[in-house]
Amino acid sequence: MPDFLLEIGCEEIPARMVDAASQELRERVSALLERERLSAAGSVTAFDTPRRLSLLASGIANAQPDVVEQLNGPSVAVAFKDGNPTPAAHAFAKKAGVDVAQLERVSTPKGEYLSAKVTKKGRAASEVLAELLPKELSSIYWPKNMYWRTPAEKFVRPVRWLVAMLDGQVVPLEFDGIRAGNESRGHRLLSDKAISIASGKAYVEAMRAAKVLGRPEREHQIRKALDAATRTVPGARWREDRALLETVINLTEWPAAIPGNFDPEFLELPEEVLVTVMRDHQKYFAVEDANGKLLPHFLAVLNIDGDPQGIIRHGHERVLRARFNDARFFWQTDQKYPLRERTAWLKNVTFQKDLGSYYEKTLRVQRLASWLCEIVKDGGIAVRPGVVHKAGYLAKTDLTTELVKEFTELQGIVGGLYARVQELDSELPEATRLAIAQAIYDQYKPESTEDSVPSTIEGAVLSIADKADTIVGMFALGLQPTGSKDPFALRRQANGIVKIIAEHKLPIPLSDLVTSALQSYASSDAEKKFKKPLAWWWDLLKTESKKGAISDDARGNGNAEAALSPLGFLWERVQFYLRDVLGFKYDLVNAVLAVGADDVIDVIARAEAVRSVFDMPEFQAIAAACKRMRNILRQAAEKRIYIANRFEGFIEAAPEEKDLADFMERTSLKVEEYRRKKEYKEALLLLSTAREHVDRFFDKVMVMVDEERIRANRLALLQTLLREFSTIADFSEIVTEGKN
Repeated sequence: MPDFLLEIGCEEIPARMVDAASQELRERVSALLERERLSAAGSVTAFDTPRRLSLLASGIANAQPDVVEQLNGPSVAVAFKDGNPTPAAHAFAKKAGVDVAQLERVSTPKGEYLSAKVTKKGRAASEVLAELLPKELSSIYWPKNMYWRTPAEKFVRPVRWLVAMLDGQVVPLEFDGIRAGNESRGHRLLSDKAISIASGKAYVEAMRAAKVLGRPEREHQIRKALDAATRTVPGARWREDRALLETVINLTEWPAAIPGNFDPEFLELPEEVLVTVMRDHQKYFAVEDANGKLLPHFLAVLNIDGDPQGIIRHGHERVLRARFNDARFFWQTDQKYPLRERTAWLKNVTFQKDLGSYYEKTLRVQRLASWLCEIVKDGGIAVRPGVVHKAGYLAKTDLTTELVKEFTELQGIVGGLYARVQELDSELPEATRLAIAQAIYDQYKPESTEDSVPSTIEGAVLSIADKADTIVGMFALGLQPTGSKDPFALRRQANGIVKIIAEHKLPIPLSDLVTSALQSYASSDAEKKFKKPLAWWWDLLKTESKKGAISDDARGNGNAEAALSPLGFLWERVQFYLRDVLGFKYDLVNAVLAVGADDVIDVIARAEAVRSVFDMPEFQAIAAACKRMRNILRQAAEKRIYIANRFEGFIEAAPEEKDLADFMERTSLKVEEYRRKKEYKEALLLLSTAREHVDRFFDKVMVMVDEERIRANRLALLQTLLREFSTIADFSEIVTEGKN
């Protein structure tokens, strides 16, 4: 079985696009091989660099296996007349490639029909790949494409060469006007001739000889080079930065690293500014001492062997000095106009064309944050409303500064830094000013699920208010995320709200948050641009709040209102947080959210309690019983069978149903007390003791008996039981067989 090698050689691919494209190429080729019955016996591995996307599929089939197909033709009544084949029979036989005498008769629900078994010969792998691969390559998603020669030829960068081989044989593949061969190219500067590839197995070594390394080797070599370069500075270490490391891996094929220096006087600037310039604009690694303090050195990763004469190092130092001078100039210029004078300037900075300016957003966020402070205080958490109010007033002012205009990724951070060094109010104590500065500094946190949340309660409240204002406004305009498109990063902001509430344990109901955020738009110019009036939103939120959560079915079936709802969107993010961040099983998450998703802290507490008893045999038995109860009650509702309001201890009631009812009456008050104290594990353990009573009931008692009075009473008992069991989680959602 041959190995299939594919390499697409092109101009340098942007570093941020390499990983996703490499994964998609691997998935597309793997799916194609499986679909065409050529699946690889071994692995499908990728080899990607800035100039190439490659993969090796080990041990694919030489050809597709023959397939026997059953073809159905006309009915026997049409195919034969007076025992002789009609033209319809002859036409079907010709289509099937057999003689009329070889046709078979098969019985179907519609009658007797002619049939023929046809052997479809498998095609050679090279033929299949040459025909189908170009379509797969042209379907790879790129954020931006380039066009050249003809409009039909598009790819992220112009394709310069192709290698497609089955062992030593070239696959006659053509893509974007380039015919595949067995010649690749090495490093752009260190290898000046075409590289002949003998086979897929020889590819990696051939690339290494041409100064091109695979991704794992490049990372290893970069780390070694950074370590070696750092050793030239006594007591120093390079600052680990995973995102920057991923970038330079995808910028190089044969990496090396060199150290550089900058004037220590630049260390007077905030570290955040210096590191941003080095990391985001120059792709340099920062150097620090053993205590994490920034040192006046940097490390640059090169895509050549080295810099023995120091010419490249000198160039990097000169460029960095100019960038630092710019940053220092902007910093000094911005101090002429303190933040407190810049709020009015926000009237000229557009937040969103229909939602108004950042000045209007500032006023909305202030109002919402003030309300959140009251909720947090009522929940027993200390918060300083004055700090939040002042921070909200100044939060967006750094958008008017020259430093943020030049380094946009520092928005929020620059505002916090300026607030630390400027006089915000002559009567403000130092500690209060620093608290305001920290809240401004943290306002955009967390920027991902891996990022930290704001370090203070005041920063957390401000961040939630800012994010909620954006989400609600965008949804009201009909700009909610769709599929993979989320141009306003609303999913990230909603994830941030959930993460902040969870990690700071803030008692903020999501329905109240959305309602208050909507209220802040009342009577504004933005409200006039909403797709629906506020009254419609109030009714929708009221309906959703009664449900407690939007079901997956409602969202999956394209429920228009659910799809438009910012509250349902936040609940969906709670589900994501439980499953993907905290690692709860999907059925456990569904069970907990079916009871309610509005109080994030309570949801997590219930999920943790259920997880603690999840594998107990008693709990699994109760979960199975709940599923059975729900099915019985659903069938009764579908058949419009009467269910009594409550269980009555009739004389003719079975001992097992009386026993079960007595048990629930004895334990329900204690379970309710545990729930009220949020001692959910204790409540679940107590409920799990119902197992033997429930088992006896289902073993001995028939619920759906003919006598209406007894049946209605037993259904009432099941309804009461299910309601009692489902106050912490809907146990019928738990998978009790083949658990995931």
